[in-house]
Amino acid sequence: MKTVYIYDAVRTPRGRGKADGKLHTVRPVHLAKTVLESIQQRNNLDTSLVNDVILGCVTQVGEQGGCIAKSAALYAGYADTTSGFTLNRFCGSGLEAINQGASSIMSGYFDMIVAGGVEAMSRIPIGSDGGAWMIDPDVATKTHFVPQGISADLIATLGGYSRTDVDSFAVESQKKATLAWEEKRFQKSIIPVIDQNGMTILDRDEHIRPGTTVESLSGLKPSFL
Repeated sequence: MKTVYIYDAVRTPRGRGKADGKLHTVRPVHLAKTVLESIQQRNNLDTSLVNDVILGCVTQVGEQGGCIAKSAALYAGYADTTSGFTLNRFCGSGLEAINQGASSIMSGYFDMIVAGGVEAMSRIPIGSDGGAWMIDPDVATKTHFVPQGISADLIATLGGYSRTDVDSFAVESQKKATLAWEEKRFQKSIIPVIDQNGMTILDRDEHIRPGTTVESLSGLKPSFL
């Protein structure tokens, strides 16, 4: 069995997945292209040596349809011989893409993979692809489908987690993210998103809110009612 090595790891900044998010004008294929181009340029990579580009993507419709992994690879100037496929394991899609890539190298099937994920929720909202759980009551009932909001409330109730408990956890997450940016821990991995005129659209994570407190979070309405 082969040993697998990660040679580089980059990403675009995270934008807010809303209509007014900083990345709402940027097509998901452009975001993927930005990362793929960076991988090639940073490593002087001969893309003809890349066996496959694997991208995780949950909502594969519209701008994210048509095997975005392959179209993004071609858009980024990768060799025509580089394959591409897109997979969906919901929230774990990007990680699953990396796992699939690593497995194919370990088995000896491939030698070099570029793997990651892409999702532009400000342009392709969650649920846009429908699915049996969302549109077929019989399937939802017989498979005991529970919406995310209800399941989160159930877990909190069974586990004894209060609103203050989960808000405190969120505050700690914000503190750690803020500190990581202040200490420039993302400096080597963040690739700014640039428009066609060379202007920077976003060069740091938009969702980080320094100064977040339990008190400020307590004033927010619940996401699910």
